[in-house]
Amino acid sequence: MVPLEQFRLVRKFVSREGVVPKLHKLGTNEWKKTKERIKENVTELAERLVALYSQREGYIGYKYKEDSIYQKDFEKDFEYELTPDQKQAVIDVKNDMQSDKPMDRLLCGDVGFGKTEVAIRAAFKAVYEDKQVAFLCPTTILSSQHYKTFKKRFRNYPVNIKVLNRFVLPSEQRKILKDLKEGKVDILIGTHRILSKDVKFKDLGLLVIDEEQRFGVEHKEKIKEIKVNVDVLSLSATPIPRTLQMSLVGIRQLSQLDTPPDNRYPVQTYVVEKNKSLIKEVIERELSRDGQVFYLLNNIDDIYNTARKIQNLIPYVKVQVAHGQMNRDDIEDIMIRFNNNEISVLVCTTIIETGIDIPNANTIIIENADRFGLAQLYQIKGRVGRSDRIAYAYLMIPDNKELTEKAAKRLKAIKEFAQLGSGYKIAMRDLTIRGAGDMLGPEQSGFIDTVGIDMYIEMLEEAIRIQQGEKIEEPVEKEIVNINIEGYLPKDFTSDDYDKISMYQDIDKIESVYELEKYKTKIIDEYGRLPKVVSSLFDKKKLEILIQDSDIDYFKEIRDYNEIAFSKEFSDNVNGIKLFELFTHISKDITIRYTNGKIIVRIPKSCDISVIFDVIEKRGEAVNENW
Repeated sequence: MVPLEQFRLVRKFVSREGVVPKLHKLGTNEWKKTKERIKENVTELAERLVALYSQREGYIGYKYKEDSIYQKDFEKDFEYELTPDQKQAVIDVKNDMQSDKPMDRLLCGDVGFGKTEVAIRAAFKAVYEDKQVAFLCPTTILSSQHYKTFKKRFRNYPVNIKVLNRFVLPSEQRKILKDLKEGKVDILIGTHRILSKDVKFKDLGLLVIDEEQRFGVEHKEKIKEIKVNVDVLSLSATPIPRTLQMSLVGIRQLSQLDTPPDNRYPVQTYVVEKNKSLIKEVIERELSRDGQVFYLLNNIDDIYNTARKIQNLIPYVKVQVAHGQMNRDDIEDIMIRFNNNEISVLVCTTIIETGIDIPNANTIIIENADRFGLAQLYQIKGRVGRSDRIAYAYLMIPDNKELTEKAAKRLKAIKEFAQLGSGYKIAMRDLTIRGAGDMLGPEQSGFIDTVGIDMYIEMLEEAIRIQQGEKIEEPVEKEIVNINIEGYLPKDFTSDDYDKISMYQDIDKIESVYELEKYKTKIIDEYGRLPKVVSSLFDKKKLEILIQDSDIDYFKEIRDYNEIAFSKEFSDNVNGIKLFELFTHISKDITIRYTNGKIIVRIPKSCDISVIFDVIEKRGEAVNENW
């Protein structure tokens, strides 16, 4: 019911679960007052945010030189071809490092999309110029895995790489810390242990934070202390909403890896009720192709009992258990054996959630999947599908259990986003399911609930731009009567509300005919031949763009005609005879008159909209050459 040209006024109301928006009566100024109140709060928040980040901007960071010949050789050593997104992310990161402002970039990329390689190239650049690199990981196992990856990539270069986690003996730790202080360690990989007071770098140049959202508040405070004038690259497959918001409003730089590597398939995802025979069938099917299975159960009290049941169900299978309360050596031993394919089924807790790379494990069964957060489910699912085999994820819920609406939405979202590269979308959907939460204080939640996250972020973005000294000018738009053409996205075009709304908003934001045609081609590629009503939607937008031209005074509908008035300046500099011939050639039904120094053209409504386009687009052919 809303014309496209007013669609910017419509947005989906998204806030915390269960919050019902308050409706305001038309004709009152209640809504205006609400917005003003929130605007004051948003302005205050923007001041604090900008102060926080401009303090960081105020520091002069180390300015790296252009790539050396060694950097180029090092990058050629990589055995795979970079995806276009990876190439762009590498360019973004290097540009940040080559500027004198400290980098603060968030790199979002799905599991296995090559975030680590981008970080490795940045690390080489830092080490080549005698800077030290810290690589912070959320788990011990992940730090060990990254250590192996770094050692392999730097094998041909004299770079000293060390790992600091609880698997490293105290005597070895003391040696590493001494060498680090003296500058003999180039790259230090480790857990939050590297944030300890006794860890001192001689000259830290780059801090890489893997899965930033996994670190607690106290760790983040320590990271902030380190970060002041050090380049920071944060990696995340599913950035938490708060991090995402800060990227959305342009305070942090954001790079995205959306393109899957070659030979990578989406994980086939099923939501199923718990069923013994299904569990048996799923495990046996994976084992029949010499694969391995993760069975995830986040309940240590029941984990051994579950492992026993699986063992009884399939007696010939090697089943083992791993959870966070086990001895560190035992965990490492089990993970090594699992990696070496000595264990077929690993019954485990979310200890496997982050970054463990076992390409041969391509089936995961998640018990009580309804109890997990969306981003967490997505991370867990990312443990499989890391090779060129099709992988399977079974999200199991107790039989006959009535799911909460929130849990049902989470599981539906996981299924919806089964395709590769969905991590960023998951974070966006997580933002809507969990609610936007808070950026710099819990008081923000109430304001977000009042206007919804979309409008809140829009207001915050504008307030930040104003705080940064930018002048926000309201675009002056000519009035356009809602031309009598049916243009909309019908139900059978796409059933997803999010797709529809974002498509309408994308069309609304376009400012040139070229961009509109480019977007139309993209939509045709995705959805095939456009229905007439969708083509009409693009036509309406094209008309709206065309009449914004300064040569056009107004466009309006009058009974059976569409009327275009050209500006006085255009009318004074046009060859009238040539214009008449030109327009008559377009359509004999067009009438032209000259009133108050302006040329006015009338086009019958029976004419196709392409006639209006031709009149506006070809008018220049009749302009006097000397104008």
